Amino acid sequence: MPLTRVYLGLGSNIERETHLVAGLDALAGLLGDMRCSPVFESHAVGIKSGNFFNLVVVGETDLPLPELDRRLKFIEADNGRYAPERKGLPLDIDVLLYGEQVGNFNGLILPRAEILKNAFVLWPLALLAPQVCHPVDGRSFAELWASAQIDQQLWPAAFQWRGAELTPAELLVSA
Repeated sequence: MPLTRVYLGLGSNIERETHLVAGLDALAGLLGDMRCSPVFESHAVGIKSGNFFNLVVVGETDLPLPELDRRLKFIEADNGRYAPERKGLPLDIDVLLYGEQVGNFNGLILPRAEILKNAFVLWPLALLAPQVCHPVDGRSFAELWASAQIDQQLWPAAFQWRGAELTPAELLVSA
């Protein structure tokens, strides 16, 4: 199967560093040529909880969309996402874009609506893939971020993965 470029959104509000590192480690074994956006901290949206850490990753996969989604659910489960006693969201991984696919794929709607609704998705996307265009809207993620009017608070967060800073110092200083 040919390689498909996929963008994934990751978030955590419980043991955030631990779960995001575990998620990134698992994704590194699943995706080729994986790159990460800076990490952002934000207030919870839609639930009452502590602050979230969020980021976006891009990589290539030869997995069909249903199989990729199934494996992402396993990664979430390995991090306590579906545990009955959990008190928050240890690890959430959403498929934002799968190639140029548009539509409803067995309940998975692409592109994911949160791209245009949540600053914690759009800002990281704009930094990671500024020239990539939204497959429905047509504007680049940089253009979408520049014109966004999303009423959410978020700020860059220092975060290391595999010895590298994911959030550049200049972004932290400007926050």
